[in-house]
Amino acid sequence: MQYPVLIEDGSETTAFGVVFPDLPGCFSAGDTLGSALLAAREAAAAWIEAAVEAGTAIPAPSGPGDVRNLADGKGWTLHLIDLDRPDDGVR
Repeated sequence: MQYPVLIEDGSETTAFGVVFPDLPGCFSAGDTLGSALLAAREAAAAWIEAAVEAGTAIPAPSGPGDVRNLADGKGWTLHLIDLDRPDDGVR
């Protein structure tokens, strides 16, 4: 399933920031866009694993259009990341 992720542009001195709007508290970073996307997958997988262990429902992904509105004009770009989600515990 594809989850939207917002990535804040990095530079030579700052990392690319990563936030999943649908997974509260799930964030990461990377020195390059590629490493930020890889770190995003790892962070989301850990978030989902912790949610399953805690019996917490895993939110369904928002539509890209809904999330794009959060990013517009704020220095964030929208990407979609494929994540495996268990069938149970999904709301």
